[in-house]
Amino acid sequence: MIEFKMPNLGADMEDGTLVEWRMKPGDTVKRGDIIADVETQKGLIEIEVFDEGVIEKFMIKEGDKVPVGTVLALIQPIEDKRSELKKDPVSKPVDVKVHPIEEDLKGKPSDETTTPERVKISPLARKIAETNKIDLSRIKGTGQDGAITRQDVESAIERVKKTTDQPELPEEQRDKEKTPQGETIRSAIAAAMSKSNREIPHYYLSKKINMQHALDWMGAINKERPPQKRLLLAALLIKAIAHSLQKVPELNATWENGLRLKSYINIGFVIALRGGGILIPAIQRADEKSVDEIMEALNDIIPRAKAMKLRSSELSESTITVTSLGEGGADEVFGMIYPPQVAIIGFGSIVEQPFAENGMMGIRPVISATLAGDHRATDGLSGSLFLTALSKCLQKPEEL
Repeated sequence: MIEFKMPNLGADMEDGTLVEWRMKPGDTVKRGDIIADVETQKGLIEIEVFDEGVIEKFMIKEGDKVPVGTVLALIQPIEDKRSELKKDPVSKPVDVKVHPIEEDLKGKPSDETTTPERVKISPLARKIAETNKIDLSRIKGTGQDGAITRQDVESAIERVKKTTDQPELPEEQRDKEKTPQGETIRSAIAAAMSKSNREIPHYYLSKKINMQHALDWMGAINKERPPQKRLLLAALLIKAIAHSLQKVPELNATWENGLRLKSYINIGFVIALRGGGILIPAIQRADEKSVDEIMEALNDIIPRAKAMKLRSSELSESTITVTSLGEGGADEVFGMIYPPQVAIIGFGSIVEQPFAENGMMGIRPVISATLAGDHRATDGLSGSLFLTALSKCLQKPEEL
């Protein structure tokens, strides 16, 4: 039997609240399926399954707040289920299509629907609809057997916003919004960084990199493309990092009672939120993606991060982190390692300054790349080799 546990979404997470089960006992799940929504300090996160099987039993109920590592559900592997059916061929199969009939908030059948059927809606979707004063009778459910899902309600809210003013929020909700989500996230990040500062012996390195070749290459590429298909510098930097990590793999690792090298490269990218705070979702398998594919991943993940609609795997599987201040920021940024990773890379703003190359002095667009490394895992030599490899990659962007 597989134990499906509350995932650890980073060093700044200690517990989570189960808001809604997306499935039910008897349902078959496969890797990547969303099984539940969990409320954390990082917002509402979609929790994925990483095994294939049949849900045997839920161990906690909606609304329960439990620590990281708590068993949420039991999943029976597919092979075990097949063996069980062979041993008991006359047993009745589970009817996975049966849904409980939902009633209105007073516990009585709803008489507001336009059809004789009662409204089928998930608990989370009902809560969101109630908070935003959305008439459920006007929503067509897209879930199983026509059930109204969270996405259906959110779509209805967007339609209302386009045609009417924002409805006044209930007093309880207004009080909740007095404490910005950003403050909660900042507190969680601060706790993780305090732990990092106490427990990780950092070393710091920096290197100035001529970006003329990279910018010329991007300019030529983007000139032939419509705006929505153009590349941003972040995509090129992430690809260059992934390529460089293949040459210095000891930086692509975690420290968990010893160094654990990773066979895949998932690059966490720091995203600043509108309300304050940051999230660090991962660009997964960045070494296997082209620059264009990384750009597509960024275009998908950045809006979802700012809307607090990320998946658990996007927050829990980073092997290294990069932070970029972009244009108009500081010249250099020295990050703090996000446990259990062993390195973080920083990029300041591109600044025009004197730069000597091949014995010739000129004014060049230069970026300062920094590395903070964990001295338990690597040393300055490894860090220097990485920054040198990174600089070489950015001199030949067409080869990435």
